[in-house]
Amino acid sequence: MTAAKWILRIAVAGEFIGHSVFALQGKKEWVGWFANFGVSDPGLAGQLLFLVGLVDLAVALIVLVRPIRAVLLWATFWGFWTALLRPLVGMPIWDFIERWANWGAPLALLFLSGWPKNWREWLK
Repeated sequence: MTAAKWILRIAVAGEFIGHSVFALQGKKEWVGWFANFGVSDPGLAGQLLFLVGLVDLAVALIVLVRPIRAVLLWATFWGFWTALLRPLVGMPIWDFIERWANWGAPLALLFLSGWPKNWREWLK
């Protein structure tokens, strides 16, 4: 495996572990964001955020152990969405731009791993 792939694997895992810890701790600001999307009950929002934290942790571990292309695609989508979420909840556009690496790193790792030619390759 090339050094570039390892660097990207560590970068993606670091991002997702960091977000996982905040989500598992129920970061108050993030719980509040759920109200912007129709989840006004803080208890339910906290539970959903906890589930997000578990998924983020799983993504981090999978990318470190064996980066499956489907997981990298999910990481790209999720990194983009969580970056875009900032201006959607009222933060400056710069908070989105600052987080481009959150989706750029998993996308780069996906391309370095080779874009799948069929559905089976997404699971490799």
